[in-house]
Amino acid sequence: MDFVLGLPRSKRGRDSIFVVVDKFSKMAHFIPCHKSDDASHVANLFFREVVRIHGLPRTIVLDKDSKFLGHFWRSLWSRLGTKLLYSNTCHPQTNGQIEVFKRLGRFNTLVFNSTTYSHFELAYGFNPLSPLDLFPLPILPNYTNDEGLSKAKFVKRLHDKTRLHMEKKGGQYAKNANKGRKEAFFKEGGLMWVHLKKEGLPHLRSSKPRREGDLK
Repeated sequence: MDFVLGLPRSKRGRDSIFVVVDKFSKMAHFIPCHKSDDASHVANLFFREVVRIHGLPRTIVLDKDSKFLGHFWRSLWSRLGTKLLYSNTCHPQTNGQIEVFKRLGRFNTLVFNSTTYSHFELAYGFNPLSPLDLFPLPILPNYTNDEGLSKAKFVKRLHDKTRLHMEKKGGQYAKNANKGRKEAFFKEGGLMWVHLKKEGLPHLRSSKPRREGDLK
């Protein structure tokens, strides 16, 4: 989840968009909001627009916005059993889906390379109707095969096929991301150097060494 801020103010006074993307299906929710909304308002929007339809998530990937770092937000999801995963500037790929969707306007029927399906089809088993489908009468395509499979079985097969394809694509993405990186092997009792990044330890002065070792 993330925000698109600083938009022209609507008639209802909303000037931002709260973006939530499902990691598996890539389905996105674009929720109008105010830039000044605090954590409690964001939580209300999330429950009203996302949880009401899809249920509680197991994990949430989000950036380190002040709204998401406070006691209210952390304690809320801790009690509900949802794990919070925070992205950072050192690894922007963590929240990459949101950054892509923030740049997209038309997305409902967009077919993703990682899944070979649109996010709407993965979530519901069919693609949404376009304005052309509604004129003169709705055109309802056949969403099940000739054997008369139920929608539940059809969607399960769709998810299984997509999961295998995503695993294959994930391996390709990891291979490309790891080009030029050396694989490190660690043995019990071995010595190592630790690189202390300023993002993880902002309280350290710049005069302090950024490497520590030898450590076990």
